[in-house]
Amino acid sequence: MKNWGLVISITAFLVSCQPNKKSDETNDKTTLQRWKQPKTIAYKISDAKYWLQDSTITSEQRAIVFAVNRTDSLNFLKMDSVILPVDLSGDLVYYLPFPLKVSSLKEIDKIIFFSYPTQTFGAYEKGELVYTGPTNMGRERDQTPRGLFSTNWKAKKTISTFNDEWELRWNFNIMNKEGIGWHQYDLPGYPSSHSCLRLREEDAKYLYTWANQWVLADKTTVYIKGTPVIIFGNYDFKGYRPWFQLVHNAHLLDISEDEIKKITEPFFSEILEAQKIRKEYQLKMDAKKSAPDSLI
Repeated sequence: MKNWGLVISITAFLVSCQPNKKSDETNDKTTLQRWKQPKTIAYKISDAKYWLQDSTITSEQRAIVFAVNRTDSLNFLKMDSVILPVDLSGDLVYYLPFPLKVSSLKEIDKIIFFSYPTQTFGAYEKGELVYTGPTNMGRERDQTPRGLFSTNWKAKKTISTFNDEWELRWNFNIMNKEGIGWHQYDLPGYPSSHSCLRLREEDAKYLYTWANQWVLADKTTVYIKGTPVIIFGNYDFKGYRPWFQLVHNAHLLDISEDEIKKITEPFFSEILEAQKIRKEYQLKMDAKKSAPDSLI
């Protein structure tokens, strides 16, 4: 027979000795089971090309380093100095700033946040972080608007409204009249777009499937809103890339649960009302699908 008192004591000790990153949130069993946590969270500066010569690096570790530098594989090769996690044994969520759990979001089925200061995004389902990654948002003279938006229409391939030679893959519009949305495009490692939210291809593809589209009542009237999107914060365009400061303080860019709560509070009622309307609509659609043909 197991000594359950001993098992509980050992488990409590192990959890308490984990790195400081998101310590409050990791008490949730589901979160602990989903993500692998590294032993330490610390960073160092290295030469990009020299690091890539290491044959022991896995594709997963490369992806983490690219994300930490807010870039993609092609643009990483153009960089000189880069920032590297000292311990690359964990999952990406532990190297990017969004909290694993936000209790105040439990009533919200789906929501995505884009952080200007950290150039990252986090997608949540009922308060649980389900996906995160790097982004390159609008440059200083073409900044991405802040506030609450919703996902509208999407297209696997579309042409930029800014330049008809630019092909945008996995595009999901969030501001219809302005033509702003997220999509796959080059990530040089800093805010560089013409207001859109640039993503790596794997991230754009995931969000393309994950988020909901709008439903139109007619050509000009939105009947059902898509997934809520909140863009927040300010980027220091005059300063150096802030993630390099993680060498001195590994938790400098961490976004707290309280910060997400404060950002969401002004929009909470609006988000829940739109969600209610979507659920009612979905129930009607499900009922119509399941009804016998003779009743339709």
